[in-house]
Amino acid sequence: MRLFDLNPQQLEAVRTTHGPVLILAGAGTGKTRVIAARIMYLLSQGVASEKILAVTFTNKAANEMRSRVGSGRENKKGITLCTFHALCVRILRRDIEKLGYKSNFSIYDESDQLGLLRKIITRLTSQNEKLDPAAASSFISKVKNLRHPVAASESSLQSAVFHRYQEALKTYNAVDFDDLLILAVRLLTEFRDVQEYWQQKHEFVMVDEFQDTNRLQLDLVLLLGGTHRNVCVVGDDDQSIYGWRGAEISNILEFERHFPNPKIIKLEQNYRSTNSILGTANSVIFHNPRRRPKALWSDNGEGQPVRIVAIPDDREEASYVVGEIQKQKLTEECRWTDFAVIFRMNAQSRLIEENLRRLHIPYRLVGGRSFFERREVKDLLAYLACIVNPEDDVSLLRIINTPARGIGASTIELAIQKSNRANTSVFQTLRSETFQNLLSQRTLSGVRRFTDLIDGFETKNAQPLTDLARTVEELLFDIDYFRGLRRTCKTPEESLKREENVRELIRAISDYQGRSSDGLSGFLAESILDNDRDDKQDENTDGVTLITFHAAKGLEFNQVFLVGLEEGILPHSRSKLEGNLDEERRLFYVGITRAKRSLTISYCSNRLKYGSPAPCHPSVFLKDLDTRFTEVVDFREVTNKPAGEQTARQHFARMRELLGGN
Repeated sequence: MRLFDLNPQQLEAVRTTHGPVLILAGAGTGKTRVIAARIMYLLSQGVASEKILAVTFTNKAANEMRSRVGSGRENKKGITLCTFHALCVRILRRDIEKLGYKSNFSIYDESDQLGLLRKIITRLTSQNEKLDPAAASSFISKVKNLRHPVAASESSLQSAVFHRYQEALKTYNAVDFDDLLILAVRLLTEFRDVQEYWQQKHEFVMVDEFQDTNRLQLDLVLLLGGTHRNVCVVGDDDQSIYGWRGAEISNILEFERHFPNPKIIKLEQNYRSTNSILGTANSVIFHNPRRRPKALWSDNGEGQPVRIVAIPDDREEASYVVGEIQKQKLTEECRWTDFAVIFRMNAQSRLIEENLRRLHIPYRLVGGRSFFERREVKDLLAYLACIVNPEDDVSLLRIINTPARGIGASTIELAIQKSNRANTSVFQTLRSETFQNLLSQRTLSGVRRFTDLIDGFETKNAQPLTDLARTVEELLFDIDYFRGLRRTCKTPEESLKREENVRELIRAISDYQGRSSDGLSGFLAESILDNDRDDKQDENTDGVTLITFHAAKGLEFNQVFLVGLEEGILPHSRSKLEGNLDEERRLFYVGITRAKRSLTISYCSNRLKYGSPAPCHPSVFLKDLDTRFTEVVDFREVTNKPAGEQTARQHFARMRELLGGN
């Protein structure tokens, strides 16, 4: 253990071991190192490893902490270093019998949960009632986490499903992920002996990423550490960006209310970024009224100013960003992994991906699948494939009951069997009178609606001068796709993202029609060829990182591009309506502080929507940026300026090297 490597504030955080401690760890200030050093310091002071509990949010974070502690102490065995859910499993395995369960209870993951809900919904619903299992799962999770009691007397279908679901879990001696926290808190609350056991077992409690905790997780910490009060929480209210999934920033802002008279230590020395980047970040977050004041600084020098670029439209934005990446890669001889493009919404990645593919630049999409691999995009592409070729069985089977139209699994299986025997396509089988005579009136109605739909749009597509984008919009309206999509999403956020992805694909179709006369079949062929690449790269693969602001938290890159800094994107259009502007500003702050050496922020004057340019306005957050740390770049001047002599020399030297010359 090398305490002399720590700065004074880090050292104070490590050595303050008794009583409540709040460590406000700004971005890039070495919080993981501090937590690991604190654990090792406790061990060096004679604290038994079994007395130490460190809780974090992800297995990845827990493993990283474990490896750091493991490399520093021999007597580390016995430390409990785990996620909240793993801790709850330990608590429940020991005493869950007190709540009427057996100790060998099963834990249902999302797939198990949806399977059980499907069975329950099938039993409870009549032919005229519908409830999507994913929507029911979302409702159940929200009810549990917000602790809203659902009265048994409630007559709604969701209420009935909730109670039947809970009964079934108990019958199967199973719990879901939400139950792990709920039951652990209940066990510690209702049984004093259980609470005393865990309080005595873990006399030193540490919690990482405290700004991301919800009320149940706070209750768990209070129950474990409320008596001995040796509770150390580490977090940064300025990086609290998960309010939409239940995180409560008040937990860290009001820590003193739960643990009176704590020691508060601020870690403000940043080891990641230049002072220009940090000054920009400080100037943004300063405008949030409800926060604990702190200002990041660094010994890394001023660095180059943060560049702000106004670009005519999103197509030129993607071209500019990828061009800058290619140029910087060439002149600075760095790796592709040094670069990251960060965006607010997944749909923004499409144009970036297209430009990277065109220039054969490797990339990896983090926190999501490639645009063309997303479920809703594949659904719509399958519809288009069927319109071009109704005999395409694979595409047809994907969308035959998407959205639900009363064509069940048994009907689909029967159609497959009949088509195999007759050696015809499934579509031909669905239209045949022989097959239709086997169906109930309700199922027959659904089958005919589907075949008529495909026939009708096949005819429309075959007409000369067809507006492809408008035709696709008509299709989505006819099948009420967005309503069906919303029913399968757990949160409004997910629903909005998926809808935006569909609209982005419509825009791609419109763009394609503007540059090609090959019609829908040509667009589908191009999409398939574009997607014919290996996306399953591991983290060590050299490639540009494409990532959302949310997924970028905790990561760092030498050169960062933040794209789409416009009203309606960041801040998101919904944030003002819901009063979440502060969280959107924190999201911008998180994006800025990912950059180590250089940062470029771009926004567009127009974005194409439904084939037509729509005006955009710069994000209100751009007004917050301190001009001492930024420079406004003239887009036309930069894109028209010829390469300098030195840049040209490096370019040709690099080319000679690649070609094997001297």
